[in-house]
Amino acid sequence: MKPFDSLPSADGLWTGLRDRDGKDIAIVVAQGVIRWIGERTALPAAAADRPSRDGGGALVTPGLVDCHTHLVYGGQRANEFAMRLAGATYEEVAKAGGGIVSSVRATREASEDELFDSASQRLRSLLAEGVCAIEIKSGYGLAPEHERKQLRVARRLGVAHGVTVRTTFLGAHALPPEYAGRSSDYIDLVCHEMLPALAAEGLVDAVDVFCERIAFSLEETERVFKAAQALGLPVKLHAEQLSDMGGAALAARYGALSCDHIEHLSQAGIEAMRAAGTVAVLLPGAFYTLRDTQVPPIAALRALGVPMAVSTDHNPGTSPALSLLLMANMACTLFRLTVPEAIDGITVHAARALGLQDTHGTLAIGRPANFVLWNLNDAAELAYWFGQRPVRTVVRQGCIAVGEGA
Repeated sequence: MKPFDSLPSADGLWTGLRDRDGKDIAIVVAQGVIRWIGERTALPAAAADRPSRDGGGALVTPGLVDCHTHLVYGGQRANEFAMRLAGATYEEVAKAGGGIVSSVRATREASEDELFDSASQRLRSLLAEGVCAIEIKSGYGLAPEHERKQLRVARRLGVAHGVTVRTTFLGAHALPPEYAGRSSDYIDLVCHEMLPALAAEGLVDAVDVFCERIAFSLEETERVFKAAQALGLPVKLHAEQLSDMGGAALAARYGALSCDHIEHLSQAGIEAMRAAGTVAVLLPGAFYTLRDTQVPPIAALRALGVPMAVSTDHNPGTSPALSLLLMANMACTLFRLTVPEAIDGITVHAARALGLQDTHGTLAIGRPANFVLWNLNDAAELAYWFGQRPVRTVVRQGCIAVGEGA
């Protein structure tokens, strides 16, 4: 890929486009912003004089949004994949010194530049498939200097690759070895030292916690949420992945942007999320890798109108996925989402899960030009194919990032 600052502008009149309903539409971009969008026959006469770009009948969608990733880390954990195939459970791997803590060791040993280089390679795969906004969590440092290192890399990635990056502080991801048996003391460090300092440096857009038996309790989670609230930061939660801890209901009380994983989500949790406007983030990559059998309560979420997002959950241990389209396919095949739900899950609802609903996830006048042209005949093909990259053109932050002229 070329450096982002050398990419051509997407300004002009884009025609030869079809929306999800098969309508012939046009888009006018000026100064990197969508100035008009609608059916081709309704195009204002003044817009017809602009430089024209022919989409060749391509399907057009908003730029994709990957709303839950752990993209910045050192090393990899293929050995744990083999352990699980041999019968070890997620908890057994963690108790044997693997899991998150093994990534912590590798991340602490890596320099900032090494983390940037490895994460850039992974990010390029996602961008080439049409991702225009992405969340990147910390949580593999678990010490002030190393959490800072991860978040600094995340900010650098956004600038270098011209992609919207939302950073999430996940200091409460696991208990670092030096705090073994002292989880309360570690949460004090997270709340009173790490989070305030990193927020003051402008490195934190949201705060997350892993609330689970092998991680942090409801009481510890709430302490982190209170610290985030005091700093005016929104919260998210790794909730109900391995058991029903009641984390979703707690997160909803704090107006959480999203609750993620949620395989064991209860009806009470669903109702709390609906009342709070909290997005349910589905992570089929982790479900698949862990060979889980507890499917998220899709029908109940659907019945109450809780928005459902879909994400890669890219991480080295349980979801080494670098295709958001594959996750859309898995959400349909494994979780029984409909195709429209899957597409909304990687666009409009994913944007909402990051607090980006005013700028990303839909195509509308006044929004930054982030859209994808696909060599597809039917919108259902976005969730149908896997192992194929049907991208024709990616317009990201008002520039042609992939495709002719890029």
